[in-house]
Amino acid sequence: MLCSENLDAQLWKKYEGLDTPFFLVNKPTFLNNLARLSNKIEGLGTSLRPHFKTVRSLDAIQYLLPDKTSPVTVSTVKEAEALANEGYSDILYAVGISASKLSRIRDLNSKGAKVRVLLDSMEQAQILNQFCQDNHCSIAALVEIDCDGHRGGINPNDPALIQIALLLLDGFAQFQGILTHAGESYHCFDQISLRESAKNEVEAALKATKQLRSVGIACEIVSIGSTPTAHHYQNLDGITEVRAGVYAFFDLVMAGIGICNINDIAASVVTTVIGHNKDKGWLIVDAGWMALSSDRGTENQPRDCGYGLVTKCDGKQIGDLQVTTANQEHGIIEAVNGCDINFEDYPLGCRLHILPNHACATASMHKQYHVFDTQDQTYDVWTRIQGW
Repeated sequence: MLCSENLDAQLWKKYEGLDTPFFLVNKPTFLNNLARLSNKIEGLGTSLRPHFKTVRSLDAIQYLLPDKTSPVTVSTVKEAEALANEGYSDILYAVGISASKLSRIRDLNSKGAKVRVLLDSMEQAQILNQFCQDNHCSIAALVEIDCDGHRGGINPNDPALIQIALLLLDGFAQFQGILTHAGESYHCFDQISLRESAKNEVEAALKATKQLRSVGIACEIVSIGSTPTAHHYQNLDGITEVRAGVYAFFDLVMAGIGICNINDIAASVVTTVIGHNKDKGWLIVDAGWMALSSDRGTENQPRDCGYGLVTKCDGKQIGDLQVTTANQEHGIIEAVNGCDINFEDYPLGCRLHILPNHACATASMHKQYHVFDTQDQTYDVWTRIQGW
């Protein structure tokens, strides 16, 4: 918790001196989240390839990765470039590759990195092969497997899997394995369905691997992962790595699914009450969608959290308050469930914390994170990598 009782006077003064809105990271909670998943995956006998897309700060990477040879996942080439420039080499770009980005991947690999790309079609494989031939290079690729009908990828039993792998093997690129992402796990709201989703993801990956190996094609990498399924695997035999990202900060979507508790959410947006509209029952704060994002990821969950739930600076949730409207620079907080706001409890100038629906989206609205450690009594500023 962050309050005058557990921060020394100097740190509390630093907190009070920061202008709102700002993105705050509770460092002990962040570190606990990292350790929780790392210990689970290692206990199941495989490796964790953290997704950098949520934290997306070089100031945080030392906590995410044990060393510079550790595997990492990225969602943009900009992230890969930043990591490679710092000496991190084992990088998976886990978004379907387009021809326009291949020259940047080639440049990173020519400097000593090993950036792998993702594809799910013969056309992409042909483009990759042609690029490698024209540029006298070799780029390794994984084929995306669709394990639950969520977005991209091919069915694990689709003959196209072997065709794509052979095209890469016979061409100038490299085939190194398969990847799945259990995106539909975000629609699971009980432990049974989460475990089933995790099991299904593993089984889809193993089916694809079996199909490849049945015709003599080696499958070096068998990569699976999503934050909901990563916390519910029971057996990872045959899986070489697990990917997850939002687990580092957690958010209200993850809490709604049941992956974490509200107290596990390490990130919040600190905002100031700037107005009262007593006729409408509104608190007006200086954090709109430019600070919170416009993500409404909890809208279809059993509990709709609006644009974010409200806590005091000590982390205690104010149960009936949530941001119900987000304008560009104004947030509207209302009491829900038939409750009323006691405006005297929230005078103009007081600070509140807003828990994010989607930590990745909210973090992307900020250039810096303000990181407070209530255990070591430290304060740091982490700079976010922006762009694509």
